[in-house]
Amino acid sequence: MQTVSSLFNGKLDIFVNNVGGGRLKPTTEYDADDFDFHIATNLEPAFHFCQLSHPLLKASGYGSIIFISSVAGVVSFECGSIYSLAKGALNQLARNLACEWAKDGIRANAVAPNAIKTPLSQPYLDDVSFKEEFFGRTPLGRAGEPNEVASLVVFLCLPAASYITGQTICVDGGLTVNGFSYQPHA
Repeated sequence: MQTVSSLFNGKLDIFVNNVGGGRLKPTTEYDADDFDFHIATNLEPAFHFCQLSHPLLKASGYGSIIFISSVAGVVSFECGSIYSLAKGALNQLARNLACEWAKDGIRANAVAPNAIKTPLSQPYLDDVSFKEEFFGRTPLGRAGEPNEVASLVVFLCLPAASYITGQTICVDGGLTVNGFSYQPHA
């Protein structure tokens, strides 16, 4: 943080926590190493970097923290219970910091993407059965583009978003609001 402090004159306006990774399997097949991996990859760095960056964000007078979460932290995600747990914890951390650090002029929000066209998601997007199942539940019926997530992140860092804090905003093509759908077969 000393390097960051010297580069930005002791102030940090924006801090984006964009780390993550998952091992997908049924809950009964996870072991302690899998649990540790998910927490150490998806949650711990975000928590500790927030602690470290707090003085610099406070010094700016209007710091903004953005956590890149996942729709898996908002709704059930089959074969990803520990990943979902860690991403849900990021959403809660955003809410807690939004309240605790508001007095310091710091806002915190989480952005929860659905499947986005990135190298990390490509193996799933290439799987025909995954696409049929997943996008059948997504009203827009497609994967998101990286710029669709980036645009929201940029907006949340701007003065125009200065009254938005503690929110988890899904960039998901409608997946999390789709609800139960029953189509009777004739």
